[in-house]
Amino acid sequence: MYKVFVNDKPLFLTNEVQKETDFQIFLLESIDIKKLIIKMFQNKIQKAFLYHPDEKLIMKTLKAKIPVVKAGGGLVFNAKGEVLFIFRNGKWDLPKGGTEKKETIEETAIREVEEETGVTGLKISHRIAKTYHVFKRNGRYKLKQTYWFEMKTKFDGIPEGQIEEGIEKVAWVKPEDIPTLLENSYENIKLLFEKEKMNV
Repeated sequence: MYKVFVNDKPLFLTNEVQKETDFQIFLLESIDIKKLIIKMFQNKIQKAFLYHPDEKLIMKTLKAKIPVVKAGGGLVFNAKGEVLFIFRNGKWDLPKGGTEKKETIEETAIREVEEETGVTGLKISHRIAKTYHVFKRNGRYKLKQTYWFEMKTKFDGIPEGQIEEGIEKVAWVKPEDIPTLLENSYENIKLLFEKEKMNV
């Protein structure tokens, strides 16, 4: 099963029909994805399931219905074990951004973290997960597929937010302070911390 977030509401892609009643279920093959997305952005639908019988074809079927943008991002730890967060659009987030031509996804992730925060000396430890969310740009809905990597750095300077990307603050956050901060973050970001099974 995949989770795609639309306006921070979950859209589950599944090959199993659940016996619940608090959501709507649609057939992925025949759904008008744009109409569904609009309803979720308008808060008319809070959560929905898209059903497809073949699990291997679920994501491929969705991607055939909506343009896909690839991005890379980082869950960055410094030498003190603090995590690097950025603050923009009124929420705490992790640095990430779209790929450029001829870049590997790892190169994208490192470049974006450096550009958005000014933090350098990044080394990737491992890939954490892929997350999916729908956003609107120039009047069109797109699916952002973000590859997240855990990174380490010995950087001890002062991080600086990329103003042209609307980043108001960059902060190193102690692990014990992360749960409070996640209360004002995105569902995809919360998922990463669950996947990492961090003690937050």
